[in-house]
Amino acid sequence: MPTRFGFDLVAADGAARCGRLRLAHGDVDTPAFMPVGTRGAVRAVTVDEIESLGAEIVLANTYHLHLRPGDDLIARRGGLHAFMGWTRPILTDSGGYQIFSLATRRTLDEHGVVFRSHLDGAEHQLTPESAVDIQARLGSDVAMMLDECPSWPAEPEETEAVVLRTLRWARRGRDRFLALETGSHADVARSTPGQAQFGIVQGGTDKGWRDRSVAGTLAVGFEAYAIGGLSVGEPVDTMYDIVAHTADQLPADRPRYLMGTGAPDDLLESVARGIDLFDCVLPTRNARNGQLFTRSGPMSIKNAQYAEDDRPIDPACRCPTCARHSRAYLRYLFVAGEMNAATLNTLHNLYFYLDTMREIREAIKFGTFEKFRKAFLETYSRPAHPLA
Repeated sequence: MPTRFGFDLVAADGAARCGRLRLAHGDVDTPAFMPVGTRGAVRAVTVDEIESLGAEIVLANTYHLHLRPGDDLIARRGGLHAFMGWTRPILTDSGGYQIFSLATRRTLDEHGVVFRSHLDGAEHQLTPESAVDIQARLGSDVAMMLDECPSWPAEPEETEAVVLRTLRWARRGRDRFLALETGSHADVARSTPGQAQFGIVQGGTDKGWRDRSVAGTLAVGFEAYAIGGLSVGEPVDTMYDIVAHTADQLPADRPRYLMGTGAPDDLLESVARGIDLFDCVLPTRNARNGQLFTRSGPMSIKNAQYAEDDRPIDPACRCPTCARHSRAYLRYLFVAGEMNAATLNTLHNLYFYLDTMREIREAIKFGTFEKFRKAFLETYSRPAHPLA
């Protein structure tokens, strides 16, 4: 295990946990939400702004950074932290989600996956070993193993094939990761000493294959574990059931990461089932499309009803956007196509997510999580928007 990596449980309230994750570039208080910087940047905001909002860790994408500007170039710049100007922890996914989302642009076999680049059409191969090498050059604090995500709904044969191949890839990826520790591959140098590697549990909505995947991934042995293959179209109650079923089998002394799930109520319900880490493009992507998150649910700032509304987005919010700007102004910026509409909206949405996670941590520490959960869901689930 990398010498810097560690996870300390601070408090628990039912299955909900509050902890501290120790990584090479600093500590992360959990439960935590990771803003997504797919191409080495969280869209529309600067690293200073992300820090000011309280983010302690961000996520970047292995596939996209490998294509452009290239992991070799980033390594020559001192690694992704130096390249971005971000001094806190970074988690890099492995490109596994692109196997799912770019199915029409790739071919898959036991060795790995060949993508046809969306940039220039060139072919690029990603294997369990090369995913490790790329992330080593990027120098993230957490490197994810390469996995395959089944579609939903999936036939039993597809789920079986995905789980078994992902387990075989897990062994290959872990072997490569450990080999880099010994320096046996001189052509690959880690930009971040002490990088950790997380395994990924697959299995779709089949509990039997989830059990098989958990057992096999734990047998390989990683610093921590993630739950993949959810939020791909399955009913939300089914997702919650699989999250609870899977999280309960993962080690209590390691962080548990639910990949790609990000609606505010989904985060809360997943914390209640033992999850510690989250990422999702929802707050940033929706901000650019004019949807803002509030304690009473999402609102569309482009609606005409806000044209002369002088109130902030959410009177209870303390983000920089709400402190200074009205709904009327934000609607005007969005409708006019002004660039800073995306910035102001993104600042608000990220603050909402990060502040909600802070409130969740405080509730767990004080033993009031269920009270907080009930109050949040009662407000957030209202069919009519009381702020409108």
